[in-house]
Amino acid sequence: MSDMGVQPAGQAASGLTQWQRVAYTFSAPSKTFEDIKRGFKSWWLPFVIAVLASYILFTAITVKVGWVQVAENAIHMDSKAEEKMAQAPPDQRETIMKFTQYGMEYGFAAAPVFILAAGALISLIFWGTINFGFGGKSTFGSIFTVWMFAGLPGTIKALLGTVALFAGGAPESFNLANFAPTSVGAFLNPLETNAALYKLATALDITSIWSMVLLGIGIAAVAGVKRNSGYIAVFGWWALYLLVTVGWAAVRS
Repeated sequence: MSDMGVQPAGQAASGLTQWQRVAYTFSAPSKTFEDIKRGFKSWWLPFVIAVLASYILFTAITVKVGWVQVAENAIHMDSKAEEKMAQAPPDQRETIMKFTQYGMEYGFAAAPVFILAAGALISLIFWGTINFGFGGKSTFGSIFTVWMFAGLPGTIKALLGTVALFAGGAPESFNLANFAPTSVGAFLNPLETNAALYKLATALDITSIWSMVLLGIGIAAVAGVKRNSGYIAVFGWWALYLLVTVGWAAVRS
């Protein structure tokens, strides 16, 4: 349990504060990650910030778009889903629409659970990769804490998405896959773009890449390996993820 978030006894006075680590994540990330390496693994503040940003966006979507509209847009922007909807009898259409709506709405509302679950899974993958693949000496708790801080740029995306909605974004064109103008895909029309290309363009997101750079720096720091090793581990897994998701989109199109 102490490995997941409790600072070492007798060292609390010498480490950075949580707010300092958050600030340094944006201005001098090495300071944050070196502090984590020294044993200061408390991650509650970036988690709270991420949850608050998620719920601010959730509220904006609920008020300015509505989850029925979000579901309708998602089906309309997916040719396969729209074709299936068109061929289904009326009662099945209603079921499909409700399933899509509730899945997206409640899934978004469960952001804290997904953040923790995704963090645990990804941290486990990188803990194994950096230790066994690159000879690192990290702990799972340190990798998990790094992941929490490295995800902070994602809060900027959520806030930008909120601003875009209140600035007059049309509900009929809202796309949950590209809710903020931070990726190449946000500037493409999913109905007029090849599905595989659109998936790739969506993945080219400045906040996601920023987070991956931070993650590479962080896991290298806490594992005591060269920074290039951290980058290779992070972007190697990202490349594999893209290969699978873009390939699947190509197969479906």
